[in-house]
Amino acid sequence: MPADPSMPRLLAGSLVAVMLLSGCQTLGDAGQVIDRAELVNDLASRLDRSTELTYSADYQLSGGQTASIVQAQKPVRAAYTYPGGKLTVTDEATVICVSEGELTCTITPPPSPSAKPAITVFQNAGNQGLVTPTLVINMLTTAALDADAIIEQTDTTIAGRHATCVKVGEVADTVASNFTACVTTEGVLGSFRGMVEGKPVELAMSRLRDAVDPTAFEVPAEATVVDQRAGNP
Repeated sequence: MPADPSMPRLLAGSLVAVMLLSGCQTLGDAGQVIDRAELVNDLASRLDRSTELTYSADYQLSGGQTASIVQAQKPVRAAYTYPGGKLTVTDEATVICVSEGELTCTITPPPSPSAKPAITVFQNAGNQGLVTPTLVINMLTTAALDADAIIEQTDTTIAGRHATCVKVGEVADTVASNFTACVTTEGVLGSFRGMVEGKPVELAMSRLRDAVDPTAFEVPAEATVVDQRAGNP
């Protein structure tokens, strides 16, 4: 089921209240907690705003592979291309394409009108190294709630766009808890490096355009199509 679009903002905005209700923190600890909550809320708001943008972003993955995110409005639609597959979400259907010897695309009904494409379930994309804004929001929220987390903020430029970067680590230096994420001023995910479900993931945006190619949302002509929508055999 697609996530509620309001959840990232609610999670981030509630961090201050959750932390300050803890009776065992010192004033110094409380100050650090507030800083974390404000940072998470800012980045969560940026990433959430990206669902309202029209853009095409190309990413360089580890090992020389590539991926892309293409998103448009009126109607809202998005396409995510990654090694071994593609996910397209429009107001007509959700299409998941998997390449296993040959390309097969499975068509299912579209998500509910209240769900935004950028927060639909991305299991296949995630397994192939394309992390999503929602995943980054969840990881930042978890880090802000972790008293042992060390959060550092820096600024940089990615693909010609200004971006805010957050490096998260732990006193115990647990590899699974360490990651770095950068978000552009517009709210587009600029880069990510860390562990996702036990797998190392690294990507960096190589190009960002404020326009899209309409063919990005089409089913590839060479694909075998399996239509699972009602009324189709």
